[in-house]
Amino acid sequence: MPMRRTLLTFTLALFATIALTASAGERENKRAENALRVLSEVMQAPDKAIPRDLLQNAQAIAVIPDVIKAGFVLGGRHGEGLIAVKTRDGTWSNPSFISLTGGSVGFQAGVSSTDVILVFRTQRGVESIVHGKFTLGADASAAAGPVGRSAQAATDAQLKAEIYSYSRARGLFAGAALDGSALTIDNGANQAVYGEGVTARRIFEGGVGNVPNAVVDFRDRLEEYTSK
Repeated sequence: MPMRRTLLTFTLALFATIALTASAGERENKRAENALRVLSEVMQAPDKAIPRDLLQNAQAIAVIPDVIKAGFVLGGRHGEGLIAVKTRDGTWSNPSFISLTGGSVGFQAGVSSTDVILVFRTQRGVESIVHGKFTLGADASAAAGPVGRSAQAATDAQLKAEIYSYSRARGLFAGAALDGSALTIDNGANQAVYGEGVTARRIFEGGVGNVPNAVVDFRDRLEEYTSK
């Protein structure tokens, strides 16, 4: 009887683990699908997309759909998405899962949802995120990015920025100031998708297998939009 009870307990625990893993994987696949949707919709917008020459020269690109901003007087924002980096051979890495959080002070009320895209122009910004977390405007300079057919629309101040930031709300897409927002590697999501103990650096360096289709599709779409 004790042996049977032990076997039953082990079996139930095994099924619970499998169920949690499947659930986590499904949730992360949905995040990847949403990131792909946002990237595609933004880049297909006539004359309002991120300039392709900016994307082609980017060192990393992050897409965070449905960033929720809420509060009254004291507010905050939070969203979850993906980030991929440019590899040594010029192709895009498998993406890591990330989260974006930030606060703000001032008169505000209500809740809004915004899609956010970050374009990293230097390797320094990439190294910062690889180490787990960094703050826009503090650990790396950030500026609202130009939109349109050419990066020549950028101002002198923007050209000095290490990261271009964009947002889309209510169908409108434009550069956005996100200073003070923290970008963090989502290690739990990465391990749910890529396996136990997997780090962002390992993902970026191609050290993972069995990559889900939704994640592959995001990486392939980046290749499409940045091909010369």
